[in-house]
Amino acid sequence: MPRTINSEGIMLFQISAIYAAIIAVGVLVLSNIVSANRGRTGISVHHGDDQRLALAIRRHGNLVENAALALLLLALCEARGMPGWGLHALGLVLVASRIVHAIGLDAANPMQPLRIAGGVGTQLMLLASATYLLWSQL
Repeated sequence: MPRTINSEGIMLFQISAIYAAIIAVGVLVLSNIVSANRGRTGISVHHGDDQRLALAIRRHGNLVENAALALLLLALCEARGMPGWGLHALGLVLVASRIVHAIGLDAANPMQPLRIAGGVGTQLMLLASATYLLWSQL
């Protein structure tokens, strides 16, 4: 069980923290890509019909929209005592799914296989996490 508690009785989320940090780097990278595109276009709000800016905004937005709940569920699984291998499996699926989704997101091809794989992988991670949390209550 990966439950690590410090001398003050506070739980340390050692495994979840790894994936939160990786996702945070991804958010920063995608945020800076949005900022660079805003600088390139001079558009400070929305995307002004610039497709590169719109795509950068959606890549960033999709990560932020999905990662928050996924990381919360991962931390709750860790708090509930999920084995380390399970936490790493969920975290790796999340990170890999979000990477391939961002790469596959293409306005010209909404059925791009990487986009679909990333979306499905993220949903499976959410479902597996939620299932574990419900199951561990029994």
